[in-house]
Amino acid sequence: MQDLKLRTKNFAIDCWRFCKKVPSSRELDAWVRQLIRSSSSVGANYRASQRAKSTADFINKLKIVEEEVDESAYWLELFMEVNKKEHLQIRTLHKEANEILAIIVASINTARINLRKL
Repeated sequence: MQDLKLRTKNFAIDCWRFCKKVPSSRELDAWVRQLIRSSSSVGANYRASQRAKSTADFINKLKIVEEEVDESAYWLELFMEVNKKEHLQIRTLHKEANEILAIIVASINTARINLRKL
């Protein structure tokens, strides 16, 4: 399994590469900026979680990752609705967002169980 730190970084880069292909327009530019922001935040906040000072801090940082990857999935869903040309690439990115989301949620749940054991 690919290291999650690298995987979240690659997710941001892949989203950026997709956004670079999106035609520039007033309507789409806002979505492009939002997707770039949220997808890059996934990796940045995951890295921050690896430097957490406590289990509670770790969980809080992962909750931010959860929110950002879910937001990225939302922007990708909007792009799927309006951009049929890049549909396969968007679906691939959306699948990756959902896989990262599932991993993060499982990690949060495990960390919460471990926190209760202390």
